[in-house]
Amino acid sequence: ILWGGEGLLFVILAAFAGSALATTKRYSLGFSAIAFSAVLNVVQVGIGLTQFGPFREAAGSVEALDPVASSVVALSFFVYNAAKVLLGLAALVFGLSCLSRGGKIIGPLTAFVGVVAIITNTVVMMYGRAAFGELPLSGGSGVLATILLGICVLGLSKDEQ
Repeated sequence: ILWGGEGLLFVILAAFAGSALATTKRYSLGFSAIAFSAVLNVVQVGIGLTQFGPFREAAGSVEALDPVASSVVALSFFVYNAAKVLLGLAALVFGLSCLSRGGKIIGPLTAFVGVVAIITNTVVMMYGRAAFGELPLSGGSGVLATILLGICVLGLSKDEQ
């Protein structure tokens, strides 16, 4: 139920960000990154909902399928991290915009966390989920970048969009 609801939210986010992308005057990169991260998250949730169970079940019956089941999970996380890279990029774009509008704390903080999300999620895409050991640096920075990004986007006036 949770993943299904999450999938629905990502579909709606893709539609709204795509609409904003089509109408924006200044922030096409930021809204594009949000829209495509939402699409990637729909794919990631879809992989989880449709593939995790059957592959784990098959791997439980046929030991040789265990690496295949693990590769499906790895694919899902690769897509998840790619979406977080895009959200980091959007956070960078809107954080710098917020800074230029006078947001001396939230703007630089959002841009900085966006860069951290870009770097850490790229590293995890390249080297796997164990790249930072037990530290949830990539996922955590992506979530924080998303929250700060939301604050910055909500601060845009209609004229600025």
